[in-house]
Amino acid sequence: MKHFQALKSLLSVYLLALALCACETDNYDKGEGAYSHMTGDLADLLADSQKRGVSFETDDGTSYTLETPTRASFITTADSTYRTSIYYNKVEGGRAKILSWSIVPTMKPLSPTDFKTQPQDPVGVESCWLSKNGKYLNLALLLKNGRDGEGHEGKHILALVEDENHKNADNTHTAYYRLLHSQNGTPEYYTNRRYFSILLPSTSRPDSVRITINTYEGTMVKTLKLN
Repeated sequence: MKHFQALKSLLSVYLLALALCACETDNYDKGEGAYSHMTGDLADLLADSQKRGVSFETDDGTSYTLETPTRASFITTADSTYRTSIYYNKVEGGRAKILSWSIVPTMKPLSPTDFKTQPQDPVGVESCWLSKNGKYLNLALLLKNGRDGEGHEGKHILALVEDENHKNADNTHTAYYRLLHSQNGTPEYYTNRRYFSILLPSTSRPDSVRITINTYEGTMVKTLKLN
């Protein structure tokens, strides 16, 4: 049973290495083209009853309505919300024109007992920050990838463990998080940047988070105070 739970927990944040799927194009035009005034944000995207993206709210709390309701391969459930990386142009009247977007895998802290094994293969960490709305802890990770003989890119497995909710001397609480990562046999020929978000608790919320990540340079420990 524990093995099944562990597998289920890991698969819930199974990263497709080719996660960046553009809505229209992946090209960036210089000058006064469609991309010259582009803005990029992590955001929560709202899908309507027809499985179309219709609006989004960025991490600083700004909301936009899409100029045109738009479909995407990652929108598979009607009337749902998706964590995304969005590139867009602002349009008058609080609207936005989507240039490209991709799903951002979102992790929730789980108990160590949910996992039969706890792989901690190294990753690169470009940055780690708290969203302005205090809802997410965001990670920009550098994952090493490679293609097999058939041209398929490797896949990584990531999850998050909460080892302890520690009560400090000043009566504040710190949640101790630890990133699990399996290279999953993926060759390490080149590096891709991938964004991940950790959904922070809305109830029984700690005052700070201490996250530990095994990197190629050694163990990284970062503590962030929550809003």
